[in-house]
Amino acid sequence: MIDTHSHIYGPEFDEDRDFVVERARQAGVEAILLPNINADSVLPMLELCRAYPQFCFPMIGLHPEDIREDYQTRLDEMEDLLEKPHSFLAIGEVGLDFYWDDTFRKQQIEALERQICWARDYNLPLVIHCRSAHRELVEAMERHRADNLSGIFHCFGGTCEEAAELLSFEGFVLGIGGVLTYKKSTLPEVLRTVPLERVVMETDSPYLAPVPHRGKRNESAYVVYVAQRLAEVYGCDVSVVDNVTTSTAKRLFGLPM
Repeated sequence: MIDTHSHIYGPEFDEDRDFVVERARQAGVEAILLPNINADSVLPMLELCRAYPQFCFPMIGLHPEDIREDYQTRLDEMEDLLEKPHSFLAIGEVGLDFYWDDTFRKQQIEALERQICWARDYNLPLVIHCRSAHRELVEAMERHRADNLSGIFHCFGGTCEEAAELLSFEGFVLGIGGVLTYKKSTLPEVLRTVPLERVVMETDSPYLAPVPHRGKRNESAYVVYVAQRLAEVYGCDVSVVDNVTTSTAKRLFGLPM
C-alpha cells in the first residue's frame, strides 16, 4: 500500500514519529508521500525524507489556507528550491479553500495558477486540495487542459457529477481517505461510479482518522482501514485494492514499479 498524502512530519508526531513509521511498515505500507504546507514545513518534511530514504517522499507547494498578502514571496522561495537539484516528486499541497474564509480568494486563485504552471514546466504531478471551491477549481483546470497535467484531487468528498467532472481531466485520480469509513459518508455510492483504477489511498494524517480511530490522531498505518472499505465498495479482495491503487500511485509519481 502507498499512503499518498500524509503530514507525519508535523509537530503532532514529534514524540513518536519513528514508531509511527514502523507501524506503517508493519501494516504493509511501502511508501509515504508528504505534501508540503508552507515555508515552515519544508525543513521538517525534508529531514524526515532524509531519515527514511526511499520510504518517505517530499512534495513542494503552498496550501491555500496558508496564503496571505506575502504569498508571492513564499512562492518565490519554493520555486528557488524547485530550480535546484531536488527530489520533489510532486507540486502539492496546492488548491483552493473558501470554506472558512474567502478573504484571499483572488490570491488563492492566482497562487493555484502559478503552481499549476510549475507542474507543467517541471513535468510533475499536482496534488490538489479543494473545499467549497469546486467550480473555481474546474475553471482553473480548464485553462490548462491542453497541458496534459496529472495528479490527485486530494480528499475527494463530492458528488457523482463532481467526480465525473474532475475525472474528465484524464491524468488525474481521486484521493480517498478515512471519510470513506464514516457511517454517513456518501462516498461509497459515488465511488461505485468511479473505476478503481482512478482511485488512490491516503490518510491525510494527522487528520480524518478512519473508523475505528475516528476522532483520534490519524497515522499512515491506518490506510489499511481505507483499503478494507474500498474492497467492500468494489466487491473485491483487499489485495486487489492494494495492488491496483499502489500501481496507480507508482505510475503517477514515477516510483519504481
